[in-house]
Amino acid sequence: MTVNELAHKSVQYRRNILKYIVGANAGHTGGSLSCIDILNVLYNNVLNISPETVKSPDRDRYIQSKGHTVEALYVVLADQGFFPESDLETLCRYKSHYIGHPTKKISGIEQNTGSLGHGLSLSVGTAISAKLDEKPFRVFTLLGDGELPEGSNWEAALLAAQYKLDNLCAIVDKNGLQITAPTAEVCGTDPLDKKFEAFGWAVREVDGHDFTQLIDAFDALPFEPGKPSVIIANTVKGKGVSYMENQLKWHHGVPNREQYEQALVELSE
Repeated sequence: MTVNELAHKSVQYRRNILKYIVGANAGHTGGSLSCIDILNVLYNNVLNISPETVKSPDRDRYIQSKGHTVEALYVVLADQGFFPESDLETLCRYKSHYIGHPTKKISGIEQNTGSLGHGLSLSVGTAISAKLDEKPFRVFTLLGDGELPEGSNWEAALLAAQYKLDNLCAIVDKNGLQITAPTAEVCGTDPLDKKFEAFGWAVREVDGHDFTQLIDAFDALPFEPGKPSVIIANTVKGKGVSYMENQLKWHHGVPNREQYEQALVELSE
């Protein structure tokens, strides 16, 4: 897709995220809006996976470690044709598989996630299996900056460098906020680039809402042969809706009808 096409696609994705969160009266609004441009580029320009190849052993793997923002993943998978979009009308309803975290019961989802700090470990194991089986697929995982203080991330980061997993790419959705406070106040991880470099990773930092920068970074993978790659994507929590941007209350806030209508007007503009 062109940059212009991706931009239009993200507007629709944001509208759908809000639509289904409002319909369910539940969801993680701010983080879904901060990471949606990353998922847009991944699924429309990067990943070698489709509904037709979802069982292929050579497909790329995407694991969403920050599983609480599953609404963003759901709307992208529906758009890609992994399941009918109408399924999302059951989001968070009784007996629905479309729950508040990723589950393998849904087509296109590789791993159950949501316990923060587990996704990178799962991705490292998957990337090791590709190396052992001499398979060409790549592994991508989306992390939140708020989950990085979990020690399992850094154990996995060490192992990824040890085994030279240049088929692995982690993306950090660095929106600076988590459920209770700014990430820097809860448990700061800056300078994040230097930390990953010290753990043996090749690093690039981008604007996580700039499609050109995202495309260029993904096109350059692996950044260094023999090293895992990490893209630090600087984003805005609640991106695209003025009253949500950089506001803690929208970590899992649900818009009322008036707020929802205002958001749709802003996104239409």
